[in-house]
Amino acid sequence: MSGIGKHPVIFGTLATSLAFSQPFSVYLEIDIKQQNEKLKNAGTLSYGTHNEAVNILQRKLKKLHLYEGEINGKFDVITEHYVKQFQRKYLLNVTGRVNKETLQKITELEREFYLAPLSSLEETTVDMGYHSEDVKKIQMALHYFGYYQGEFDGIYGPLTKQAAELFQTEHDIPVKTELDKQFVEHMQSIEERNKAVVHTVKKIPDQNQVKHNVATSDIVSLAKSYLGTPYVWGGESPSGFDCSGYLQYVFKQKGYQIPRTVSDIWNATVPVNQPSVGDLVFFETYKPGPSHAGIYLGNGEFIHAGTSGVTVSHMSTSYWETRYLGAKRVVQ
Repeated sequence: MSGIGKHPVIFGTLATSLAFSQPFSVYLEIDIKQQNEKLKNAGTLSYGTHNEAVNILQRKLKKLHLYEGEINGKFDVITEHYVKQFQRKYLLNVTGRVNKETLQKITELEREFYLAPLSSLEETTVDMGYHSEDVKKIQMALHYFGYYQGEFDGIYGPLTKQAAELFQTEHDIPVKTELDKQFVEHMQSIEERNKAVVHTVKKIPDQNQVKHNVATSDIVSLAKSYLGTPYVWGGESPSGFDCSGYLQYVFKQKGYQIPRTVSDIWNATVPVNQPSVGDLVFFETYKPGPSHAGIYLGNGEFIHAGTSGVTVSHMSTSYWETRYLGAKRVVQ
C-alpha cells in the first residue's frame, strides 16, 4: 500500500504497550450531539445561570479558543464577556446571552473544528499500527459522531479500530480495517445529511410571476392601519391578532411569507446590528429566547400586537429595554 502513515507501530510483542498508549479509561467529553441536545433543552443561558449546560458551553468555547475563563458551570461576568466577544466576532446580536442563534453558530464552528480536517488528508489509506496526522483527523471525526472516546494521539490502535468498525456497521458500510478515501467520503456525506434544515423566508410569487421589491414604507403603513385591533390568542386576522399572527399577516399582504411563531421568524431572518424602519425587533418575555416581536418604526418606536391590542411602544421603556434581544431583517 502506497501513501500509508509515515510512522508505523509494530504490533505483536508491542500490542500490550500500544493498548496502554490508548487507555480505555481516558475519555474526552460525552458525545457531542448529547451535549448539543443538553444546551438546546436548557433554553437561553444568561448571567446568573449555574448548571451543567453552562459548563458545557464554557468547554466548547475553550476548545474553540474563544474562552479563557474558569470552567465552573457559572454564567458569571467573565463568561458573559466572552459570549459578547464571540457574538461581536461573528456578527451576531451582542446580548451576552446564549440564545438559539448563538448556539447555532457555536455548533457550526464545532462541526468545522472536528470535520474540516478530513478534507486535507495526505494519505490515501491508513491501516492498523500507523501513527500520523491523518489518523488523528479521523479520530476527531469519529469522536464528533460519538464513536471514538480516546485521546487524539494519531495512533491507529485498538480504540480507533473499534470506533471505525462500529461506525461502518451502524451506517451499513462494508467493514474494512483499512481506512481509505471511501471511508472518509462516507463520513462527510453522512454529516451533510445530518445538518439541520434552516428555515428560509420565501417570496410568494404574484399572479403574473413578476418579481418586485416591497418598500419598507408600505410595510409600515399597512402595519399602522391595524392600530387598535384587539389581541386574540392565536389570532391571525384583522378581527384579532396575536404577536406573530400580526407580523405574518402584514408581510403576507405585501407578498412575503414568514413563519408563524416568533422563534421560527427569528431563525428565518437576517441579523442586523441596528434596526432600520421595517426591520423586526425581538424580545424575551414570558419564556427563554425570542417570544415577542414587532416592526421597527424609527426613533426607538415599534408597532406590535401586545396584550392590549396592536399598539406602538417605545424600546427605551424599562420593560422593553431589559428584554430586548436584537433586530433582524426579512429578505427576499
